[in-house]
Amino acid sequence: MVAPRSDLGRGTEEKPTRDPKPEAPTAPAPREGRWQDWLPLGVAIILMPLLAYLTTTFVLVPRMQKALRPSQAVAVDPVRSPRTEVAGKAEKDVLVPGDTKQSATLNKLLVNVAGTMGSRYLLASLTLIGDAPDFSARVGQHEPQLRDMASGILNTKTIADLEKPGARNLIRGELLAGFNTILGKSVIQEIYFTDFAIQ
Repeated sequence: MVAPRSDLGRGTEEKPTRDPKPEAPTAPAPREGRWQDWLPLGVAIILMPLLAYLTTTFVLVPRMQKALRPSQAVAVDPVRSPRTEVAGKAEKDVLVPGDTKQSATLNKLLVNVAGTMGSRYLLASLTLIGDAPDFSARVGQHEPQLRDMASGILNTKTIADLEKPGARNLIRGELLAGFNTILGKSVIQEIYFTDFAIQ
């Protein structure tokens, strides 16, 4: 008996072969903790405190001691004048007892701070120092002009200008130049802020 064709074809067919599963990448085996891996950390732990100690001992402390040393005593040279040189300052900058410097005050200068639309204001009081014989009289005679000059200068300052580091020194320089244009060259030598409040 002859087998049907359909059965003949089946026996001779090749079965398709499947591709084996691709192997998943394997993680590298964890390395055992070696001392070489910890060496940089150990060196840092040992060296950082040592460097901090050496920097403090040999750099910072000597600088602080040098800065905090009391200035040399004022010595009076009777031949030259009662003014003398102290700790590298020029003669004219040193105040010695018996010096003829005079002071005058401008109290309670109240101005609006620029850029705040009148919501913030600055209150300042100034002490002016000069060595002219008629210094107090000159300041008293020109007080309205001096107050106007100071108000004009202070009124141009914004909050950012007033909060900058060194803002008082910049304002002091502007006031000194403005006041000396009113009173005469170098009449006012120093200006001190006795009050300086922003509200």
